[in-house]
Amino acid sequence: MANASELSGSDGTGLIALDPWLESFRERLKGRHDHFLWMLSNLPSGNLLGSASLGHRYFGLNRGVSDGKAGVWYREWAPEALALSLVGDFNGWVRGANPLVRDEWGVWSTFLPDEIYADRLVHQSRVKVNVATSIGASDRIPAYIRRAVQDPATQAFSGQYWQPDRQYSWKHDSPSIDGGLRIYEAHVGMAQEEGKVGSFREFTEKTLPRIAEIGYNAIQLMAVMEHPYYGSFGYLVSNFFAVSSRFGTPEELKELIDAAHGLGLRVIMDIVHSHAVKNTEEGLNRFDGTDHQYFHAGGRGQHVAWDSMLFDYGKPEVLRFLLSNVRYWLEEFRFDGLRFDGVTSMIYLDHGLGHTFSTYDDYFGGNVDEDAVGYLKLANDLAHTLNPEAITIAEDVSGQAPAVRCPRVV
Repeated sequence: MANASELSGSDGTGLIALDPWLESFRERLKGRHDHFLWMLSNLPSGNLLGSASLGHRYFGLNRGVSDGKAGVWYREWAPEALALSLVGDFNGWVRGANPLVRDEWGVWSTFLPDEIYADRLVHQSRVKVNVATSIGASDRIPAYIRRAVQDPATQAFSGQYWQPDRQYSWKHDSPSIDGGLRIYEAHVGMAQEEGKVGSFREFTEKTLPRIAEIGYNAIQLMAVMEHPYYGSFGYLVSNFFAVSSRFGTPEELKELIDAAHGLGLRVIMDIVHSHAVKNTEEGLNRFDGTDHQYFHAGGRGQHVAWDSMLFDYGKPEVLRFLLSNVRYWLEEFRFDGLRFDGVTSMIYLDHGLGHTFSTYDDYFGGNVDEDAVGYLKLANDLAHTLNPEAITIAEDVSGQAPAVRCPRVV
């Protein structure tokens, strides 16, 4: 995708120059662009590079200072929750030992000073947050967690405090691309000959050189974000800021991307912002006890074919969560671009299911979620603002057969 402003023109009608058949939809294109500008002006910071895309540096577990003391802040947005308490290895999993305090906006926080917790909250410590809600209390994985791991005995996931002693040292810049893109789509776990789940390191050592040798200049990685059900191919995401632990550590993913750059390959991430896993133990569903915190309430918040949850792109905190996710993957891991999965499901209220899309009228009118279209424009502009050479791709399957139902973990 090109930058939204470049593609649509100053008033959203630039596409007509490329396709004169769109002339009769000029006013609708203008209206769509106006809605995008309205969403942009109403972001928490009023612009794409402010707090609207820096949620990962504020929410979750981040180093900081309180009253002149260094330590770790934990913040969580849970407006309808009754109480939150951070639990984990660091406090013996005692519920209530480290309660959070709520502000007027529904953001809960607590501070763990180094003078008390430096030897207790350490790199790879397991953590969860106990959330008390109107429907009961349960231990949840923090929404902005940067790593989640599965217990081999119980199969249960928990978050990890990820703070390695050394930051990864990058060796290679992103390569320039001469001519068109030749993209190799790959799933790290399924890329090896052995009958097992492959790793980032195996992919780096065995697969990357072969991809470069046969003439590709870019790879598209599937299943990067953590997902509880391996059979979903990574399309039922639970932890949006966490690298899938099945394949290795965040640093090993960085090594893969760095090595790809050294081989002349750009790396595109398959990013899933069209829906989220329905699971409550691992994901965002009913985090604060409601069905409408991150998602649409009721039936509109559930995808009937994918058995998953659908984001409400009209909420400022949902926009902050998703835009911050875009920025996190591009900056922290130096991905060269993003391939947005399932945008048909996002854009159309019927998710494109059973819809033939036989005329241009099908692409406008009452079947369109204008907030979703606005979000995609925001995400696209953010990517190109951060990196003018970013590659952005949108997967649109409008008019094709209905998608296959993906099972989930219950």
